[in-house]
Amino acid sequence: QVQLVESGGGLVQAGGSLRLSCAASGRILNIYAMGWYRQAPGKQRELVAVITSGGSTNYADSVKGRFTISRDSAKNTVYLQMTSLKPEDTAVYYCNVDQFLGNSWGQGTQVTVSS
Repeated sequence: QVQLVESGGGLVQAGGSLRLSCAASGRILNIYAMGWYRQAPGKQRELVAVITSGGSTNYADSVKGRFTISRDSAKNTVYLQMTSLKPEDTAVYYCNVDQFLGNSWGQGTQVTVSS
């Protein structure tokens, strides 16, 4: 059993910033990648950003230059620094961990950007 605890979501005005955190605990063995996905109302869940165990990163085109993903391997924690937020960034953001024992999702944290 893996637990993913997300924090940092909230309401922010357009142009503002938020920092999401996700701490993984429990049965964890050899994390391959950690990432953030989001799902807006009426839309499918989509990749926002991912970081591998080697430190490689990948971003959705819509967030490149505005969001930065990072991780603290010692704490099994992944962060998402979001800047220059836009109303279209409004969504539930989910943490994902891909590891030797399988793939796990967090419960989601709401991010709302007002115009």
